[in-house]
Amino acid sequence: MDNLQKCEANYTALTPLTFLSRASACYANRASVIHEGTSFTWAQTYDRCRRLASSLRALNVARTDVVSVLAPNIPAMYEMHFAVPMAGAVLNTINTRLDAKNIATILRHSEAKVFFVDYEYVSKARDALRMLMDDNNNSQQKGNNGAKPTNQQHRAFSLPLVIVIDDINSPTGIRLGELEYEQMVRHGNPNYVPEIIQDEWTPIALNYTSGTTSEPKGVVYSHRGAYLSTLSLILGWEMGSEPVYLWTLPMFHCNGWTFTWGVAARGGTNVCLRTTAARDIYRNIVLHNVTHMCCAPIVFNILIEAKASERREIRLKGKPPVEILTGGAPPPASLLEQIESLGFHVTHAYGLTEATGPALVCEWQKKWNTLPQQEQAELKARQGVSVLTMADVDVKNLETMESVAKDGKTMGEIVLKGSGIMMGYYKDDEASSKAFGNGWFRTGDVGVIHPDGYLEIKDRSKDVIISGGENISSVEIESLLYKHPRVLEAAVVAMPHPRWGESPCAFIALKKNNNSSPKNQVTESEIIAYCRKNLPHFMVPKVVKFMEDLPKTSTGKIQKFELRLVAKSFVVSENVQSKKKNSSSQVGQNSIHHQLLAMSRL
Repeated sequence: MDNLQKCEANYTALTPLTFLSRASACYANRASVIHEGTSFTWAQTYDRCRRLASSLRALNVARTDVVSVLAPNIPAMYEMHFAVPMAGAVLNTINTRLDAKNIATILRHSEAKVFFVDYEYVSKARDALRMLMDDNNNSQQKGNNGAKPTNQQHRAFSLPLVIVIDDINSPTGIRLGELEYEQMVRHGNPNYVPEIIQDEWTPIALNYTSGTTSEPKGVVYSHRGAYLSTLSLILGWEMGSEPVYLWTLPMFHCNGWTFTWGVAARGGTNVCLRTTAARDIYRNIVLHNVTHMCCAPIVFNILIEAKASERREIRLKGKPPVEILTGGAPPPASLLEQIESLGFHVTHAYGLTEATGPALVCEWQKKWNTLPQQEQAELKARQGVSVLTMADVDVKNLETMESVAKDGKTMGEIVLKGSGIMMGYYKDDEASSKAFGNGWFRTGDVGVIHPDGYLEIKDRSKDVIISGGENISSVEIESLLYKHPRVLEAAVVAMPHPRWGESPCAFIALKKNNNSSPKNQVTESEIIAYCRKNLPHFMVPKVVKFMEDLPKTSTGKIQKFELRLVAKSFVVSENVQSKKKNSSSQVGQNSIHHQLLAMSRL
């Protein structure tokens, strides 16, 4: 059999781009994308994506050039998941919750050639671009002084070409430059032949995750990894043909956990939501007969707490429940019971950016159907077993690389291997090598394996705080706190939050102050205000506690474990809740839409 060779007939590179061409052929007249008053068919979506791809090529976008986009869940965001790689480029979706500084860092590191910006984020994008211009000017000044810089020093960054995405339903006319998204689509070549993917190891997407460091890491996905991860998820979730998928999960999170490509693979319909609010979710579920959606557990609270005027009855006789795939911090069993009583059916997953989204899914076993509801909810809250993309998943003692006992008690670090794992970190060989040590990808999450083989997370070894599912780096917050002139020591840990699951809590030891006047005393509100000026609001500590000295080990390391135990009691303390109400009152109606876009560690 050794003489049997690969040829064009029996071997093609794996790429999710084939899902779109297939959908346009098999489901040409079926609705592909719906956004309020706008609707497209799969034939139209394929045409629009080819036009956009040709317009990108006309702008001299070449193979592996990065195209960034800052936008909510709108048709343009969906189309770019196909159009950008069809032009041979790499798609970089940016978290809309980031501030201008972080956006500027991503644009510089990725060397984005084109930057698409939704009209709502023009102001933030303008600030980010201004920062890049200032950096360039400073770099040029440094380069002109003293010794001639090397290619890596003071290298000026070419600002990306900016293209505004105006509201497709009610255009606003807002611009940041001359180009606009719909113009790009209209002027594109309808006969454009998409870039043929010769090597499935070619990058398709670049996603940034802050992890536990202040600088974001660029996670690179391959066409092969995206293709296989997509198939494994639609199989693991048992998503049938022609689903109606509601976009309550941000597409900027791991490319919508690959469902940007997965819905096309099943010939489904994408129902886009600009903001995630209870009224819009219920309305669209009923209006479009939604069958599937993904979200973090915080969205459960929004649906449960919705006012009567915002709700619609979805538990109709003979109608199956709406399938929800959720990820992030394990939802409490009581929360699962409440959300399912409204007409939803929940499947729990676990993953991270480096695993192209979900790596584990809590696959349901029929024998569990006879168990009491409480026990079913507890089983459903576990992280589960590997998706088909993963060749292997284990919990190991990293010192010995031995598997822990499957007793549901012995803890170790969760490690993964398989085609769904990232290609590596962009421009960071050292971090890639460290992440791939001993032939496994190290997640940094601590868990156990139950006797039935299902995994459950017990702690997070990297001190990542998940607030509403959003990754928050405690190190980044601590670095800012240390810049305060009165802070001597700082440690940030997670504390329970009734809505977001976890929120940052800061423990601070102050420098000695010889002036004991009340005017010179540092207060909790002052520290919170200081953080609000320098951090995205979702990263701001909700509680600040002052201590004479922070607890330390014999070697001088701050014992965060002790602080976590203290912080666990804060949420149930009446006096702390009242403080939280005063110090974080802005986390209300004015910022709710931004908070609701928070997703899991995925």
